[in-house]
Amino acid sequence: LCPGCALERYPRTDPAIIVLVHDGDRCLLGRQKRWPKGMYSTLAGFVEPGESMEEAVAREVEEEAGVLVQDVRYFRSQPWPYPASLMIGFTARATSRAIVLGDQELEHAAWFSREQIRSFAAEGAFVPSASFSLAGQLIAAFLENTAESGQNP
Repeated sequence: LCPGCALERYPRTDPAIIVLVHDGDRCLLGRQKRWPKGMYSTLAGFVEPGESMEEAVAREVEEEAGVLVQDVRYFRSQPWPYPASLMIGFTARATSRAIVLGDQELEHAAWFSREQIRSFAAEGAFVPSASFSLAGQLIAAFLENTAESGQNP
């Protein structure tokens, strides 16, 4: 309530999804050109008006990487550093494997095994997202085989 004019304001929250796509043994990670060299992360995007969270997951993954998904499951959420946003995390199982970069958001995307992620991280050649971020938590849960349950790794 504005003390000057008594206008009631209801702040807007813009939902965004972030998803770890897997095929059981591997996960799909992508990188944007502006990121530090070697950094890959999970896929993410904003929810469009009139779209469910699950529909947003499927649309974003298909638009960015050309991969189809099913079994979209809620993981957890966290505030996102853009004003008035909420990042909602999911896992999804891939029903296709071919990567076709579509909307120019990603510079590269690839399938990574748990062993590759651990090996690259140990060598400093692969920089997963920070562990405090939802992307980092999704990757850590994938490495611990707990991503689909939403459990803390």
